[in-house]
Amino acid sequence: MKYLAALTDPVYDQTAPVSRLDAFFLEYLQDKRDLPFVYLTLQISFTLLPLAILLFVPAVTGWVWWAVLAVYMGLSNARFRGPYGLMQHCTSHRVFFKKKYGYLNHYLPWVIGPLFGQTPETYFTHHLGMHHPENNLPDDESSTMFYQRDSLQSFLQYLGDFFVQGLPKLARYLTRRNKLTLRHRLVRGESIYLVVTLALCFVNLPATIAVFIFPVVMGRVVMMLGNWSQHAFIDANAPDNCYKNSVTCINTNYNHKCWNDGYHISHHLRPAMHWTDHPHHFQQNVQQYAQNDAIVFDGIHFLHIFAYLMTKRYDLLAKNFVNLGERYADDAAVIELLKSRTQRIARPVLVAQAA
Repeated sequence: MKYLAALTDPVYDQTAPVSRLDAFFLEYLQDKRDLPFVYLTLQISFTLLPLAILLFVPAVTGWVWWAVLAVYMGLSNARFRGPYGLMQHCTSHRVFFKKKYGYLNHYLPWVIGPLFGQTPETYFTHHLGMHHPENNLPDDESSTMFYQRDSLQSFLQYLGDFFVQGLPKLARYLTRRNKLTLRHRLVRGESIYLVVTLALCFVNLPATIAVFIFPVVMGRVVMMLGNWSQHAFIDANAPDNCYKNSVTCINTNYNHKCWNDGYHISHHLRPAMHWTDHPHHFQQNVQQYAQNDAIVFDGIHFLHIFAYLMTKRYDLLAKNFVNLGERYADDAAVIELLKSRTQRIARPVLVAQAA
């Protein structure tokens, strides 16, 4: 176990110097704290986007094509995938550019997003149209509740269900909830992506696989792995309690790279909270976390959680567990808590509780 230490996760620095270039970009932004997103977008636009185009150029063949592909894959997956995905997450919850520059808000989901397997509009409609309103409860079609969350077999079933039925289920959910505008955005984005991808297969099949097909598979695996880990520990007696159905990861480099994404409890409590505010919110509400038996880890992030769960390394999870309020006497007690929170929750149990 660990005890709560000083937070090292990123917050907004009011005293940071502002360059002329910063000032130029700030004129366009809805929130000045999102300035780092501009520079990340520019990095991707001037590296990954040209490389993607280069892969389709007929004159680029042989070892040169493979060299370009290697650089492209390295930048896409090792450098940019995490930061981009969580930037899109943040800008889905909070508008990136000011209203008078609203057309710029289409650039991420329609131009950059597809390079990471984010089909236009799908992430937004799934995440804000269904996941947050339903809070991982039964009507959330991507809920983790009904799976054994320390089982690789269960995760593969969860992942397979998402790949096969995820989009139809989301469309039916949006229809059922009368969110027809979001359903239209979902269908439009998926249809255009599919048509463009099929057309490009006849232009350059290897490049299309690398730029449009493989990223979709990779991106959706990563997103489902993330959602699984973020909602791996659920109290069956209070599955609607954000403190008891989500996880918080503090003091990890992941929060510096991916915009404090580790603060998933506070994100579900206040979805529109700016990413730089989460550490302060956590500090101000530590007592609430302790009173609600919230699960907080220090020094690890969601990929660690997933790996430790799949290998049943509850000892490593307990080692990094933060004992808020000194609730637990030893690691054995923590392990007992963690194991109880990963058990599959049967639907009849939920029905009985609702009654």
